[in-house]
Parts: sequence; C-alpha cells; structure tokens
Amino acid sequence: MFVASTGVIGEVLPYEKLVAVLPALQDALAEDAWEAAARGIMTTDTFPKAARRTARIGGVDVTLQGIAKGSGMIAPDMATMLCFVFTDAKLPATALAGALRKGTDSSFNRTTVDSDTSTSDTVLLFATGQTRHPRVPAEGGKLLREFRAALADLLLDLALQVIRDGEGARKLVRIDVSGAVSGGSAKRVAMSIANSPLVKTAIAGEDANWGRIVMAVGKAGEPADRDRLSIAVGGVWMAREGGVVPGYDEAPVVAHMKGHEVNIEVDLGLGRGRATVWTCDLTHGYIDINGSYRS
Repeated sequence: MFVASTGVIGEVLPYEKLVAVLPALQDALAEDAWEAAARGIMTTDTFPKAARRTARIGGVDVTLQGIAKGSGMIAPDMATMLCFVFTDAKLPATALAGALRKGTDSSFNRTTVDSDTSTSDTVLLFATGQTRHPRVPAEGGKLLREFRAALADLLLDLALQVIRDGEGARKLVRIDVSGAVSGGSAKRVAMSIANSPLVKTAIAGEDANWGRIVMAVGKAGEPADRDRLSIAVGGVWMAREGGVVPGYDEAPVVAHMKGHEVNIEVDLGLGRGRATVWTCDLTHGYIDINGSYRS
C-alpha cells in the first residue's frame, strides 16, 4: 500500500475514513475506471489528466496507462503533483526504476508553473506482470528500448497536461536554449526564463518584450555573453548577437503570442549545450485561485 496526497500543508488526514472504504473500493475495481480515478485525485485541476501508450517487448504488445493531477505549486523535483503509471508488463524493479528516473528527468523535472515547491511530489510506476513476454534482465537492456521510449512519451504527455492546466494559465510555453557551455547550464538558463514573473506576465499580456527574456538569461548565474546572445519567439529572430535584428517586424511575433502555445528560442552562442523546458503564462487567475485557496 502506497499513500500519496496533496492539500493544505499541516492538515492531518482522517485516515480512519480512508481505511474503512478500502475493501469496498477494491471490490469495485474495474478496467474502465481510469477516468473516474483521474477525476478522483483532482483538486484545483480543471480537467482530468490521463494518457495511454503501447510498446512491444520481444514482439509482444504491452500497455502503459497513466493518470496525474497538478495545477499549482509545480516546479521540478518537488511539487503539489501526483502521477500514477501502470503497465501490464512483467519487469524487474531495477529496470523500472531506471526507466522512470530517465523519463521523469526529461518531462516532469523540466516543467514549472510557478517555481513553488511542496511536500507532495509523487510519481509511481507499477508493473502488474499480467502479460507474458520474454524475460527482461534486471538492467533492462535492448528489450526495453521501445518500452522506455513509450514511457518517456507518456510522462511528457502527462507533464504537459499539468502545465496546460496551470492555475489561471491560458498558454503553454516551450523554451529552447542552445549554445550553452553544457546541458546543465542550458537547463538552468531555460528554467530562469520559465520561472520569471516578468516573462510570464509579458506572455499573458501578449507583449513581445524580448528584453525580459534577456533579463532572465542574465539572472540565471550561468555563463552568458551579451554580444553573442540571440533570441526568437515563434520562429522569428528578434535579436542576434546582442542587438535587434535589422528590419525586425514585431507583427508576426505578436500574432504568435496570441495563440495558445508560445515558443521561445535562446542561443547563447558559447557552446553545444542545449535544453528544453515548459511553463505557462501568469494571469490574474493565479491570484484569484491562490488568494482564496482555503476559503
């Protein structure tokens, strides 16, 4: 039995009520209850979050099914977020752990709604062993290549559903940083942009103010050179090598920012490190939700 919960920090759960209903819940389990389960774990979420993938292990089809909840207090490595993934494959715990660790690093650990962390971050992966397929060694190996890819894709799907449902959010934002001195440096720069209130409010207001992106790059504490920095929004390069692109037309950038998905590209011009992270805009809705969270 694994226990996972979110809610007001410090409130003691009425565990007697939970334990009392467990036998009836177990008896009522059904294969088509995924949506009910996804809805059952919602708090400030506005829609249930679920995803399904299939993969082949030694020529045999296996299924992966995941559900998640999360909307606010979302930041890498620790968040008010729950995610449960199940597969009917029969896999060793070590192989599962390795696949899950890699999958979360490229999905949940590269997303942020508001940079705030919590006490409830949980991602669990279960293998029920109901499908017969060739035996998988403890290290996973080539047999799990397709399974690992399907798991990573499913986790990213769920992570992006959480970001799309960020409290008060209206836009999903993708940030690609290249030209950094290392992959880790690129990720830290990208997260600095993703967590900047000034960047996020500019996106909410559909204001093509690329200076705010420059600011976020500068405050990341990572190697950067103003005279090598280039920035694009929606595929339109606004600045190159530290200055405005000659003849730059803001109109297509503003048109892009009016959509539900916004893409930001930053080239630091220093090396080969690159990273992608995802966030959302910051609107008045976030204040409304969190200003009255307990009332």
